[in-house]
Amino acid sequence: MANVNINDADSDAKDHQEERRSKPKHSISYAAERVIGNGSFGIVYQATAIETGETVAIKKVLQDRRFKNRELQIMRMLQHPDVVQLRHSFLAKGDKPDDVYLNLVMEFVPETIHRTLRNHTKAKKLIPIMYTKVYMYQVCRALAYIHSMGICHRDIKPQNLLLDPNTHVVKLCDFGSAKVLTKGQPNVAYICSRYYRAPELVFEATEYTTAIDIWSLGCVMGELLLGKPLFPGDSGVDQLIEIIKILGTPTRDEIMAMNPNHTSFSFPNISAHPWNKVFRNKAPKNAIDLVSKFLVYKPMERLHPFEALSHNFFDELREPGARLPNGKPLPPLFNFIDSELRMAEQMKLTEKLVPPHAAKEIAPQLEKVRRQLQLEATGQAQPPRNMLTSSSSNDILAK
Repeated sequence: MANVNINDADSDAKDHQEERRSKPKHSISYAAERVIGNGSFGIVYQATAIETGETVAIKKVLQDRRFKNRELQIMRMLQHPDVVQLRHSFLAKGDKPDDVYLNLVMEFVPETIHRTLRNHTKAKKLIPIMYTKVYMYQVCRALAYIHSMGICHRDIKPQNLLLDPNTHVVKLCDFGSAKVLTKGQPNVAYICSRYYRAPELVFEATEYTTAIDIWSLGCVMGELLLGKPLFPGDSGVDQLIEIIKILGTPTRDEIMAMNPNHTSFSFPNISAHPWNKVFRNKAPKNAIDLVSKFLVYKPMERLHPFEALSHNFFDELREPGARLPNGKPLPPLFNFIDSELRMAEQMKLTEKLVPPHAAKEIAPQLEKVRRQLQLEATGQAQPPRNMLTSSSSNDILAK
C-alpha cells in the first residue's frame, strides 16, 4: 500500500474544542503504511509519525458533527498498563464536502490473542498454560479497572486483546461499543460478538451490568484452554443452546436474574455437563475452577475480575523468579495503579496480590492510598473523580 499522509494540522477543529484539547500543540504528520483492521466502524491503519518515527495505530471513523464521539470520550478517561493508550485525536476532512473523519491515534501493538490462538490451532497445539495465566491475569486487571469507572466494554473477544509477542504484555482495545452504564437506563441488547455474548443478552435484557464482560472473559479463557470457542453458536438462539449444552437449562430463578421481563424462550430440561469433561485433559483443575466462576447464569454471581486475580490459578505468577516458557521474564504484573490498590485494600486482597518481592517497590504508593482511604472514611476527603464510590463498588461486588 502506498504511503498516505495524514496531517493533524488539516483538522477542522475550530468548532470542536473537545477534540482540540487532545491535540498536540505542534503539527504531526503520519504516513499510513497498511490497513490492519476495517469494518462498519471505519478503518484502522498502522502508521508512522514522520517527525518522531514512532509507529502508531490510527482508527479513522466518520464523525457526525452533531454528537460527541463516545469512544473518544471513554478513551480519554483511561490510563492503565493493560489498556491501549490514546495518544491524541484530530478531525480531518473527507473526500465529500460535508464528510469529517475523527482519527484516534493510539499506541501500536503488533499482535492479538486471536492471531496467537489461530497460529496454535493451525499447528495443532494448545497455548502453554503459563501464557494463558499471563494473558488472563492482564485481561482481568484491565476489566476490573474499566468496571471500577462504570465502563462496560461490551465486546470482549480475542480480536480485541492486543499482544506484544516480545514482552507478552496484553492490552484491551476497541472501545467502539463501550459505554458508561447507568442504573435504570436501558441499553441495546444486540451487542457483543456472538460466541462471547452473555446469556442475558440472548434473553434480550436491556438493563444489564458490567457482568456481561465477565461472561465474555470466561469465554476467552475457555477458548485459550480448549483451542477453540466454547460456545460456537450460529445464531442467537443457537448460541443459547450451545450454552445450555454445558451449563444445563437455566432455572426460572436464573432466567429472572438475567431478564425478569423475558418469557418467550422454552427449552427442554437438560442437565449440566461437568466442566472437567468439557476440558477433558486439556486444563488443570484450578483453571477449570476459575472458568466455572466466570460462566454463571446469574450475572451478580459471576466472579469479580479483580477478585479473580487472587485465585490460585495465578499463584505461579507471584512466585519469585517465575519466568515465561521461553525463559524470558514475565511482563510487568504488579505495577498496580492507585485505583487498583484502592480495590485491593477495600476487598482485603493486598497481601495476596502483592508478593513480597514486589512489595518494597510499591510501598510508598500503597501508603499514600491507605492515607487517602482513611481521610475518606472520616469525611475529610472525597474519592477521586471517575471512581465508583465504595457503596457503588459494593453493589458490583455483591453476590
